[in-house]
Amino acid sequence: MTDAHDGVDPVALTRWLAAEVPQVELGDGPVAVERISGGHSNLTFRVTDARGTPYALRRPPTGGVLATAHDMGREWRFLTALAGTAVPVPEPVALCSDTAVLGAGFYLMGWVDGVVPGDRAAGEAVPEPERRACGLDTAEVLAALHAVDPAEVGLGDLERPGRYLERQLRRWHRQAHAGAFTDLAALDAAHAALVEAMPPEPDGRPRIAHGDFRPGNLSFRGGRITGVFDWELAALGEPLADLGWLLASWERPGDTLPAITSGPTAAPGWPDRDLVATRYAERSGRALDQLPYWVAFAHWRCACIGTGVWTRYAQGNMGSGAESGEALERRRERVVADAEAALAALRRGPTGRPRGA
Repeated sequence: MTDAHDGVDPVALTRWLAAEVPQVELGDGPVAVERISGGHSNLTFRVTDARGTPYALRRPPTGGVLATAHDMGREWRFLTALAGTAVPVPEPVALCSDTAVLGAGFYLMGWVDGVVPGDRAAGEAVPEPERRACGLDTAEVLAALHAVDPAEVGLGDLERPGRYLERQLRRWHRQAHAGAFTDLAALDAAHAALVEAMPPEPDGRPRIAHGDFRPGNLSFRGGRITGVFDWELAALGEPLADLGWLLASWERPGDTLPAITSGPTAAPGWPDRDLVATRYAERSGRALDQLPYWVAFAHWRCACIGTGVWTRYAQGNMGSGAESGEALERRRERVVADAEAALAALRRGPTGRPRGA
């Protein structure tokens, strides 16, 4: 059972469940709560009721976050909008906007069985014979997400004036400069190159962009995706931003550019990036001629995110005090490497190989 200071007080949660969520079976004591993921992103907990039925609870980090970040109501809205579509999302159960219950808003959703391969070690649980199918289904589910008409599922009012890409370039650049990280030369150079090389705006209305679509936010079972999680960065935007992020995270043997995050795909059995991109193009009908730009944008955005993480660790706002100088230096080097990878990716083809190779 989790400690109340870990982000969820089981007693307070049980009182709220008793009043608001009758489908959860309560016994004589509080529900069992176990933290299963989280760090500088939203936290996820497994909640088990008296009948043994598991649920998942999502809440913001417990400190050192931006006032505008980690909006549980927004994440809940995307989850409920996509329930019943071709996108496999957990069943929405209940939203709590009363911050007095757990110190922040949170929501409860159904538990989804499967493997969530957030890193290489977790990915070993995906059987090798299923990995190719898992990789191709990743592309198919992303295409299914981008096929959803936001207006038809009640999200049309989230469309904002101006272009999504331009807003993203401004937002993340401004956020990188707002923190304590000062080694910004490579990041600024990549930003300038991305602004100069900006592709034409796509035809049609914006689609739902997940914002962090990668294997670590998906659940796999039997060669298929059983759940798409972590909707905190979702917005109405440009679909190829999601595909670029996915491919930038899709590590493969022999890569010369660093993957933006740890994942399972360097292991045997996972398909190469070109197969994933091709399957997405087949299912979505979208051309991939601008994909190198979006892979570069993903590396640059990862660098911007990294500056914020570096700042929070340097200031001791990650729950375990300030990191050592050596650890902070490694984080600094990674931010610079991600920014440099963005510049390199602009010169590469959609699959990560140099143009003409």
